[in-house]
Amino acid sequence: MSFAQTDAKIYDIINTVSADRIKADVKTLTEFGTRNTFSDTISNTRGIGAARRWIKSEFDKISNNCDNCINVFYQKDLVTTEMSRRVPHDAYVVNVVAIQKGTKYPNRYIIMSGDIDSRNSDGSNFTKDAPGANDNASGMAGTIEAARVLSKYQFESSIIYVGLSGEEQGLFGGAGLAKYAKDKGWEIIGILNNDMIGNIEGVDGVIDNRSFRIFSEPVPANETERQRRMRRFYGGEVDGISRQLARYVHKTTKTYMPEMNPMLIYRLDRFGRGGHHRPFNDLGFAGIRIMEAHENYTQQHQDIRTENGIKYGDTFEHVNFPYAKKLTAVNAINLASLAWAPAAPKEVAIGGIVEASARLKWNKVEGAKGYKIYWRDTTSPTWDHSRYVESTEFTLEGIVIDNFFFGVAAVGENGHESMVVFPNKIWR
Repeated sequence: MSFAQTDAKIYDIINTVSADRIKADVKTLTEFGTRNTFSDTISNTRGIGAARRWIKSEFDKISNNCDNCINVFYQKDLVTTEMSRRVPHDAYVVNVVAIQKGTKYPNRYIIMSGDIDSRNSDGSNFTKDAPGANDNASGMAGTIEAARVLSKYQFESSIIYVGLSGEEQGLFGGAGLAKYAKDKGWEIIGILNNDMIGNIEGVDGVIDNRSFRIFSEPVPANETERQRRMRRFYGGEVDGISRQLARYVHKTTKTYMPEMNPMLIYRLDRFGRGGHHRPFNDLGFAGIRIMEAHENYTQQHQDIRTENGIKYGDTFEHVNFPYAKKLTAVNAINLASLAWAPAAPKEVAIGGIVEASARLKWNKVEGAKGYKIYWRDTTSPTWDHSRYVESTEFTLEGIVIDNFFFGVAAVGENGHESMVVFPNKIWR
C-alpha cells in the first residue's frame, strides 16, 4: 500500500463494531445495581466486585477466542480514608487490564479505557442504586467491544483495554495504572479515555448523533522550566503530546468516518473537571478524553427519582447505542492505526532562522518506510499541509519558518503513521 491510500482493514474494523453487543453489555453492567467503588465485593449479582469479575470474564472469553492473544489480570491499589474525604472506608481500587501484545514492539502500548464504577447523587453512598448506564457503562462496554473486534488482528505494538475504577472518588484507578506503567518502564504511546459515549440528546434539547468531543491539555503537566522557556521563543503552546494525540484522532476520524464531527476541545477536560486520562498526563504520558458532545445533567450523578415531571437518573433507556457504536469505532480505528504504525521520531530539530525556507532533521525510526513533514498556519487547529520524504532531513523551500508550525511523523510500509512530533531541538 502506498502512503497516500487508505487501509481497507480500517473500514472492516468500523463495520465489525456491534451496537447490539454494546447494548447487551451496558444492560448487564446496569443490572449490578450499583458499581460504586466502595460497594459490595462479595455478592455475585450486586456491587463492584461482581461487575469487575464479569468484565474480567468477558476479556477472558475474548482471549480464548483468539488463542489466548490477550493477557487479562487485575491491578489494584489500596485507598484509605486519609487519602480523600470522598473515601468512606478503606478499600482496594481494582482495575481490569487486558493486554494484546504487539508482535514487534511488545513494550510499546496504546491504551483504551472505560470506567467500571458508578455513582448516585452522593458519591460516597455505596448502597443506593447507581446504574451508571451512560456514565460509564457506555465507555466500559465500548472498551470490551473494541477488544472483541481488534483481537482478530495482529499489531506490531501492544494494545491495552482497561476498566479503571475509583474514578468518581478521585481518579484512583488511573493513578494506580499510570504509576504501574511507569514502574514497569512501559513505553506509552497514549491513552484514549472514554467517559460517557452514549448520549445524543443534550439538556438544552439539541439532538446530535455525529458530534463528539476530544479533550486534550496543551502541554505536559511535568514539563521542565527549560522547555517552558524555549516555548516562549519558539512556540508550541498548543503542541504538547496530548494535543498531537487529539489531532491524530481527529485526522483518522475525518479520513475513515467523514460523517462524524470530531470537536477538538483545547482543555484538559470539561470546565474545572477531571477524567481518567489526567493521572497519565500528570506522569508525562499523552492522554485525551473522548466523549459525547451534548450532555444531559439530569442523568448524571443523580439518584433515580421523578421531580416536577423530570425523570432523574443514569438509566439504560437514555443510552443511544448506534452512537456508542460510532464512538467505539473511532477508538478502534485509532488504536489500530497507532499499533500498526512505526514509533514517532524521538528527536526533531528545526532550523531556517532568517532564511526563506524551513529545515528539518530527525532521527531514523526503525520500521519506517518514510516520513511526513507537516506544517500549518500558527492559528490552525489541524496539520493542513504535508510533504512525504524518505530521507531524515529536508528543506521546505519558500516556506518561512516564522509563519508556520511544523512537525514530523514516521510512516510505515503499510501507510500507517505515527503521531506528529513537534520540533524539540534547534538546528543551527
